[in-house]
Amino acid sequence: MRLEQLQAFLVVAERGSFQQAALECGVNQSTISRQIQALETELATCLFHRSTQAKLTVSGTIFLKRARKIWQEWQTANQELNEFHQGKQTELCVAAIHSVCATVLPPLLPRFCQHYPQVQLRVTALGSDRALKVLRDGLVDVAIVMGNRSLANTAEFVVQPLFEEPIGLLMAANHPLVKKTTITWEQVAAYPHVVFKDGYGMRRLVEDEFMRRNTPLMAALELNTPDAFNTVVGSSQMLALLPESMLVDAAKNPALVVHYFHNQNSSEGIILQRQVMVVTTIDRLNISPIADFFHLITEKLGSTPQLLAV
Repeated sequence: MRLEQLQAFLVVAERGSFQQAALECGVNQSTISRQIQALETELATCLFHRSTQAKLTVSGTIFLKRARKIWQEWQTANQELNEFHQGKQTELCVAAIHSVCATVLPPLLPRFCQHYPQVQLRVTALGSDRALKVLRDGLVDVAIVMGNRSLANTAEFVVQPLFEEPIGLLMAANHPLVKKTTITWEQVAAYPHVVFKDGYGMRRLVEDEFMRRNTPLMAALELNTPDAFNTVVGSSQMLALLPESMLVDAAKNPALVVHYFHNQNSSEGIILQRQVMVVTTIDRLNISPIADFFHLITEKLGSTPQLLAV
């Protein structure tokens, strides 16, 4: 069934005339007749009594109820899509890694809400893998995640690097390693670690670093919030490798110590670091609120606000 056939049926049923229906639809009467005949052939039933007036048959009366609903649903869907592409959506959903949700993102959100008071902004803290999955599934519009190799192989995504930050070693102030002038990787590997859960970019980064050094990682506990890391590490001999943005409060806590690893050949070269990226899909970047949010994030957080379609 084609939409013009459905429209022709509804207009004929309302006007009771093929000729009046043709005038209203802006076509000739023979076109209306062919559309009705094609619809009757597809439905295998006669919809109208052909006489001086076009009157509905019993089958036509039954079909009319459904046809009106189908046409209304089509009109509603068409209107919703037009409004969406005009930037009149009612909400914008963002999934971001926990450290971004807790630190760099909150100061930027009021600016977007001021520009789009009609759009409800929903921000959810998720691990990188989960954030990308809900973006791919259409459950969110933008994801802010740790960079990973798989992003370069996804044609549907538009990816913008935002910033890089060093990874620090978090330990209790009374930890034996605090007394060390230089902390080696072998010493770090000798203690149990508090790590992020599977599916988090930081978990993968830490595991890759241990694997690269051919050193076993003793993952004793899995967590996903900064406060929990601080509390557990501060009251134990366990260590945690965390991004700098998650170590701001820890650096002010006398019960905790943060150590950064430096290149042996340079006092400024950090060995461990991570990259944070903002991601959306190509089609979403054509929608005004989504595009503006994407550009707001890249403008305020990105060192080079240039889109990278990968």
